[in-house]
Amino acid sequence: MDRKFRMKYLETISQRYLDSDKAGKTIILSEFCRVCGYDRKYAITLLHKPPPPTPTRRTAPKRPITYGPHIEAIVLDVWEQAGFPWSVRLKKIIELWLLWIRKRHRTDKATEALLLAISKNTLDRLLAPHRNRLKKRLYGKTKPGTLLKRDIPVRTDFWNIDEPGWLEIDLVSHSGALAFGDFIYTLNATDIYSGWVESRAVFGKSEEAVRAALEEIIAALPFKVKGVDSDNGSEFINWHLYRYCGRNKIQFTRSRP
Repeated sequence: MDRKFRMKYLETISQRYLDSDKAGKTIILSEFCRVCGYDRKYAITLLHKPPPPTPTRRTAPKRPITYGPHIEAIVLDVWEQAGFPWSVRLKKIIELWLLWIRKRHRTDKATEALLLAISKNTLDRLLAPHRNRLKKRLYGKTKPGTLLKRDIPVRTDFWNIDEPGWLEIDLVSHSGALAFGDFIYTLNATDIYSGWVESRAVFGKSEEAVRAALEEIIAALPFKVKGVDSDNGSEFINWHLYRYCGRNKIQFTRSRP
């Protein structure tokens, strides 16, 4: 029997032992010695000792609120005006936009000092609920394609090329404040070597509409397209685009998920 169990057993019977008469104490003492293997005199000493104090759980003191609602409102405003950058970039933007913040929010020296001292982790904490609430608005409605991923390789090498014809393609949402329903997208195609950019408007993001827009872009380019590289959205990772590239001998690759 381990010590932890013996101490627990002692705690259970000690008060009952002290409250009992002589005959009752004899019975409890004998049982205690038999169960725990103690000598009677040692057992009597243990039973007459006051119970050890119950350890109190130490609670860490709450940190004072340094960045209150006023700071959060300024951070949120800068974040939205700057196009929802990630926290490391946002911290730098706050430093660069301090004059703009001063005029817009009428800040004092203490507030500006807090804004300049704010950390990346604090920015993440302040923006977390807003990111979750505005997730669809910020990041659009791109869903990862599940088909053909075994057939469309991931491009992991650098664009070490010396001729035009290798395109990076992407779809940009123009949903405004709410990403619900159908709206206009822009299909952008950028030639890696020359920097040539072609764009086409697409209503909705159906697979066939995106493929048709890419076909129109390729027809307008002054050079032969040898390969296209896309992200993993279902508007690109689909049979329409896969078969089109295969028929036209265009290498089709995708980025890392």
